[in-house]
Amino acid sequence: MTLKLYSLQHNSVEDLSQDTFPAILRTWQGGSLELPTTGTHFGFIHQGHPLLFRRWRSEHYRLHPWMYFCLPNQGYIEGQNSSGMVITCLNYQGMFSLGGAIEPTGRFAYIDGGTNSLLIPPIKLGDPCLNAMYFPPGVNQTLHTHPSYRIGIVVAGAGDVETPQVVTSVEPGTLFLIPANSLHKFRTHHNSLTVVVFHPDSDTGFTHQDNPMLKRTIVDGMSAAELPQIQTKVLRRGRLS
Repeated sequence: MTLKLYSLQHNSVEDLSQDTFPAILRTWQGGSLELPTTGTHFGFIHQGHPLLFRRWRSEHYRLHPWMYFCLPNQGYIEGQNSSGMVITCLNYQGMFSLGGAIEPTGRFAYIDGGTNSLLIPPIKLGDPCLNAMYFPPGVNQTLHTHPSYRIGIVVAGAGDVETPQVVTSVEPGTLFLIPANSLHKFRTHHNSLTVVVFHPDSDTGFTHQDNPMLKRTIVDGMSAAELPQIQTKVLRRGRLS
């Protein structure tokens, strides 16, 4: 698989259900988009003020441009003159959340002058996450890869996505799919560039033995993380006893 680009001017679907991290990318341009029961939906609002429904339409939320959401199980998003993307993680049970709009600058140092912010964090080590990435004018990234695919949307500004085969200009509303282990980089010229990117896996996040509630529970001057005899036992597949 090679770099793929999409436009929000056309409704798009990309089926990654056979990937190591199975997912489906959907977009909408006006109208509505049904979100199926299976999986958890990571969404980003590019334009408009759509309504997000959950729990068989018993709850709804008015969203705004540059907001994002994590919705487990079935839902529905609709709104004329609205557009955005939704990535459905087929084998993941997330927690419902709404956030945004995204901030104008990143909170973490990235590479080659860029920064990033964590929008929807992994609940546990290895879980999916959603990030915002910020490139100031004049960035020429180091050519690099990622161990899993990346799905993103250009939010603001302009720049290029470059692979060893092609250089492609991107602008607000451009979506991209970068396959795992695919060489690429972003470049900016006179404009900055802001993108929102979905990662299907993360090598950061909490575990049963490494989480702030456990580590900051003190027994006779010692953290409960250092007292396995009192820790709740974990069975197979993360279930608790």
